[in-house]
Amino acid sequence: MAVVRKQHGHFLDDFRPGQLFRHKCGKTVTEGLFAVFTDFSMTTNPLSKNARYARAYGFRGIVVPPGLVMAVVFSQSVEDVSENARANLEYIDMRFGVPVYLGDTLEAETTVLGVKASTRDPSLGVVHVQTTGRNQDGEVVLTFQRKVQVWKRDPQATVADGEVPPREIPTSLGLPGYDRGRPYRELAHLSSPDTYFEDFRPGDVLEHSRGRVVTTDHILLTGMLDNTSQVHCNQWMIDQQPERYVGGQLIVFGGIPFNLCLGISSADVADNALADLRYATGRHTAPVFAGDTVFASTEIRAARDLPGRPDLGVLDTVLRGHKFGPKGTSAEKVDIFYLERELVVKRRSHYA
Repeated sequence: MAVVRKQHGHFLDDFRPGQLFRHKCGKTVTEGLFAVFTDFSMTTNPLSKNARYARAYGFRGIVVPPGLVMAVVFSQSVEDVSENARANLEYIDMRFGVPVYLGDTLEAETTVLGVKASTRDPSLGVVHVQTTGRNQDGEVVLTFQRKVQVWKRDPQATVADGEVPPREIPTSLGLPGYDRGRPYRELAHLSSPDTYFEDFRPGDVLEHSRGRVVTTDHILLTGMLDNTSQVHCNQWMIDQQPERYVGGQLIVFGGIPFNLCLGISSADVADNALADLRYATGRHTAPVFAGDTVFASTEIRAARDLPGRPDLGVLDTVLRGHKFGPKGTSAEKVDIFYLERELVVKRRSHYA
């Protein structure tokens, strides 16, 4: 009888520019998954809380918030792309498509856009990929690029350095049209009265007052997404070579502080949003560990019209996350997250 030790995931020397991964399994958004993540992240938008409200706005039902859509699609790519990664470096051009509802099944694929060995550390390099998620009808729900720092299997291995251009992936939000006959104003009390498009001024910075501690439940949450990256769940592996891993301990999956920053900001920025449109760029600027408390702020960069929709406007914002760490006998603010975020927000003139 043979003992076979199987290896999952890919190393830097396995990637080739232009390579296509059609990821396994897919994921149906169940009520349990939706409830846990929506409640954990402190989302306040009634579209993701109140089915009556969502239907009154013309949606098919309660709407899955953008952070959970991102976490589900991202996690499907982990086994093929980043199970053997050291760190996720950057999100690029993350664009949202049609709304996602309870019961929808999301499937994903990833194209390798670039591979580059590190000039400083022969055991590492960067993989640049483009991931797209679609629902059961083949409609795009999300597409984005990311750069990941990945270990080599063998430090002496040859790497297929190179680049290919990203694929053209059209996206459409699929927002319900404005209907004067719908009872929008009768439901206005269900969202904050000061988060309509007209309430925001470029240059303002909103310091969100709520925070949320991340406990060891982050391991359970990561598992619920089918994210198999070992740096989030395999303490034994880290204990064997703590110097190899950031902080020498389990790192919280970046999708969790990502979701928390979106949720913490929701009451002040997004509970009158109909959708998130695009994240131009984003990055995790410091790791989050169990016991850290996540806080957030939002800077309003610009406010503009949404073509063809006089009832809506677009806010260009920067969402920042931070925590506090010890510094001598006091504490210092540590930035953990940066996201350039575009939201589609209702105008008070049409809805309140």
